[in-house]
Amino acid sequence: MTFIVSLFAGFVGTFVGTAILLALGRVLQLWRVLPERTVLVYTFFGKVAGQVDEPGLFFPLVHFGPKALLFPLFGKAYTVSTVIQQAYLRNQLVNSEEGAPMGVGIWFEMFVNDPKAYLFQNSDPIGSLKANVATAVVKQLSNLRLEVLLENRDALSRMVREEVSPTSSQWGFNLGSTYIRKVAFRDRGMIAEIQRKVVNRLRQVTAAMRQAGENEVAIIHSEADRKASQRLGQAQAVRPQVVGRALAEIQSVPEVADALFKLLDIQATLKSPGKVTLTGSEATGMLVSG
Repeated sequence: MTFIVSLFAGFVGTFVGTAILLALGRVLQLWRVLPERTVLVYTFFGKVAGQVDEPGLFFPLVHFGPKALLFPLFGKAYTVSTVIQQAYLRNQLVNSEEGAPMGVGIWFEMFVNDPKAYLFQNSDPIGSLKANVATAVVKQLSNLRLEVLLENRDALSRMVREEVSPTSSQWGFNLGSTYIRKVAFRDRGMIAEIQRKVVNRLRQVTAAMRQAGENEVAIIHSEADRKASQRLGQAQAVRPQVVGRALAEIQSVPEVADALFKLLDIQATLKSPGKVTLTGSEATGMLVSG
């Protein structure tokens, strides 16, 4: 019985002692677990004592020495995420050289490359970066020709990035990919006028295509008729020669020629619209043969 009580008391004591030890370790920050793409910046009496950017389990006592025990009382640990962030600014007002009000949408990436500057150089670095990007868009894209705004987006995106990058670096940010995704008209009357012109242009192109097709078909028909006429003319020119050659061969046999001409004579007589009257010996011969 004494052994069981001792075992139970030891188990409870170990459990409670472990919990107390873990709680005390968390309070005194004896160890920390750092996730990926995260930086811890430690300050001591208002000054930066150092930073830790290696992910995994680490012990402040190993990094900073005995003064790490005083961090919970006289210091602070700032957690800074260095993951890539994305932002999109819509409808930034820009006027073209022709005076057309345009809305520009720009997308960009950003990430923290200097956690100390990010924490202490600007109270709102993300908002300031967005404001600088918007200002750079207006500065670099204003008074440009409309066709340049619509066609040269890659070059304009690089111009905006080069304008903002130096300032963003001072705030601990690194401006990544920047791209102008949308350039749109803001004036509804201008949009309606452009739509009307586009519709008219499409109608003109459609009519021109239809007319070109009809002309092509007419050319094909004319070419076919011409070739057919040539073939018919050639056939008519050759016909007398072919018929004459055939008659010459038939004439070589008198009996066949006589029978053929009689048959042709009868066919011509039957096709004739006139009346045929048989008299004399011809009528008698016909009656006898009948």
